[in-house]
Amino acid sequence: MENLIELFGISDDLVPQKFKKGHILQSQGDVNSNAYLVKNGLLRSYTIDQKGKEHVFMFAPEDWIISDIESQEFHHPAELYIECLEDSELIILNRKHLASVELNSQQYQQRLNKLSRRIAVLQRRMIGMMSSTAQERYEEFLVYYPNLVGRISQRMIASYLGITPEALSKIRGQIAKNS
Repeated sequence: MENLIELFGISDDLVPQKFKKGHILQSQGDVNSNAYLVKNGLLRSYTIDQKGKEHVFMFAPEDWIISDIESQEFHHPAELYIECLEDSELIILNRKHLASVELNSQQYQQRLNKLSRRIAVLQRRMIGMMSSTAQERYEEFLVYYPNLVGRISQRMIASYLGITPEALSKIRGQIAKNS
């Protein structure tokens, strides 16, 4: 966490705020200029389609930053909800704060590298959604989020993978059988 605080130039005057499990930090349609740095806890971003079905976009455990980039950077109405899945302690970074951060070239390069890695993870996820089997997507989820399996529901994992909870149960059974 200290490295992220240094990396993003977060000053000591930004005090972590506590939020309870189930708290919605951002709703679809809000215009939100905040990003949330997770000190403790777990967040998710998700959308709800026109049929009322939830689709999990990403999870943010400790030391991750989560936001709706379109809303934060371009002031568009948010497509994503951001919810605390556990009691969480967050540092709220608003656009004005991030814009005022003075970074030396090394810090700037580190920040760009970290953001590039996060974008690469999202790109792999999107490509995987288009080209991988459900089992391959689940196995990749286990690689990227090994500590989340016991912290979130199977329903949320299935939503993240774009499959039904029943399909996930079947995949987990097949993996257990083959192990």
